[in-house]
Amino acid sequence: MESPAATFTLAYVVLAVCFVFPPNEFHLAGLTVQNLLGGWLGSEDAAFVQYHLRRGTGTLVAHTLLPLGYYAGMCFAAPEKHLCSVYQAPESWKVFFLLAVLAPTIAGILAYYWSQNGWSNHPLVRTISLYALPQSGWRAVASSINTEFRRIDKFATGAPGARVIVTDTWIMKVTTYCLHIAQQRDIHLTVVDSRQHELLPDSNMPAQFLTIRVTSINPHVKAFDIRLNSIEYGELREKLHAPIRNAANVVIHQTLSDLFVETFTSLAEMNQTYSVPSNQELEPCIGCMQTNANVKLLKNCQEPNEGECQQCYCRPMWCLTCMGKWFASRQDQQHPETWLSSHVPCPTCQSKFCMLDVCIVR
Repeated sequence: MESPAATFTLAYVVLAVCFVFPPNEFHLAGLTVQNLLGGWLGSEDAAFVQYHLRRGTGTLVAHTLLPLGYYAGMCFAAPEKHLCSVYQAPESWKVFFLLAVLAPTIAGILAYYWSQNGWSNHPLVRTISLYALPQSGWRAVASSINTEFRRIDKFATGAPGARVIVTDTWIMKVTTYCLHIAQQRDIHLTVVDSRQHELLPDSNMPAQFLTIRVTSINPHVKAFDIRLNSIEYGELREKLHAPIRNAANVVIHQTLSDLFVETFTSLAEMNQTYSVPSNQELEPCIGCMQTNANVKLLKNCQEPNEGECQQCYCRPMWCLTCMGKWFASRQDQQHPETWLSSHVPCPTCQSKFCMLDVCIVR
């Protein structure tokens, strides 16, 4: 593949990926399906269900047009392949063109079928219809959902492509193409997974993300997973009527300090260790009195007479967890992004130390 074609291919792939999974920059620039089709989609606040019926359908059609856009671009980026005349194009490109035309055609037919009879053929409408009373239809249920979505007391979190919304009656998950929905009184919630991130790229802070399975007692309602930061777990539970089972026995850190102690521990384990002299016995931690002291502060970040840190001459008196809690308690709670790089005084002698000076006793 010649250089112009390779350059175009690379650029198109990057733009296509960003269009399908738009980063913040694309949202700010308005380069999303929601913005490009805003006039047709309407307002999410005014008609939440109808908005997502159109949004999911429009997104599917728009994304299936991307391969055809690539083929059209390659007609100019690689004129020697004669792609403008499909009959003269190489066999592999004929197959690609056929698939590129077939994908949006099928998506268009599907979108037309879904939109017939006032969207009554759409999978979301079929799900909502399961909750409709015999004397009413899916529009009455949709109206109830729209009303609850407009209330300011709803719980909402997550990125645009994976939002979680909980109202007084409903729990919903918004994905790129779908809107998953279940009624609160009919669901079982289970914590099935937990992922620990030592540092988030956008906030430079540790985070724990929980995956919760939402299962309806109605067999016709498909189960789905929601994912949220553990700090939001308490707020979610306040909005839910059903209890959340912890089948995976996950330790849930609901405060920033809990998350910090977890990260503090993992980072301290990568530091230099300290060997206790043979004639010295470790005493119980003076912070919790439940485990032996296992932390020694040694200045390892810089040379002895350089920097803000000082040499601590205290014997091991604290366990790693209590030292982490002490470190967190001395921080500016309004600026958690600075915690790991800050300096705090030793809880015993007040000598300043940083994260790199925390040594686990071996």
